[in-house]
Amino acid sequence: QVQLVESGGGLVQAGGSLRLSCVASGRTFSTYTMGWFRQAPGKEREFVAAITWSGGSTYYADSVKGRFTISRDNAKNTVYLQMNSLKPEDTAVYYCAAQITRPLRRTWWTDGYEYWGQGTQVTVSS
Repeated sequence: QVQLVESGGGLVQAGGSLRLSCVASGRTFSTYTMGWFRQAPGKEREFVAAITWSGGSTYYADSVKGRFTISRDNAKNTVYLQMNSLKPEDTAVYYCAAQITRPLRRTWWTDGYEYWGQGTQVTVSS
């Protein structure tokens, strides 16, 4: 069992920055891939970024590449999402997720993750 708790969301103007955090508990954090997804009203949940257990590999959606950075601190059981140059279309509930046994090839899809946090709202005003 893994528990995930996100924080760091809020309201920011276009062009601004936010850093999301996700703290994990319950299993050895340093052994699994972590991902960030987001869901805007009326839309499906979509992949944002992911990072492998060691931090050696990262993956990004094209829509956030060059603006968002995913990182992790295994000593703190925490994964981060640094979001810069935010746009109104980045407005969504952001979720972190843990990939325990699902294959890495499913990293870009929601079924690639077994555990999810409750989400944190990010609102970008124009």
